[in-house]
Amino acid sequence: MIQIATCPSCGGNKVRRVRRGLTREFRGQTYRVPDVEFHECPDCGEKIYDRDAMQKIEAHSPAFARVHPVQR
Repeated sequence: MIQIATCPSCGGNKVRRVRRGLTREFRGQTYRVPDVEFHECPDCGEKIYDRDAMQKIEAHSPAFARVHPVQR
């Protein structure tokens, strides 16, 4: 996991690592990504994802269903 101390959007220095599920929407279809670890700025809400987090999000996203079928 990458370490981030400063928010790239607002410059805040309270960025923290969090782990939780995400609910997203793609073309009207809601999907859930369980247990994702990422950095989040409490000042502006910016979320920063590393490669592992992005791969997990893409694996659950219907946008990538044809390219990478989800194996559950």
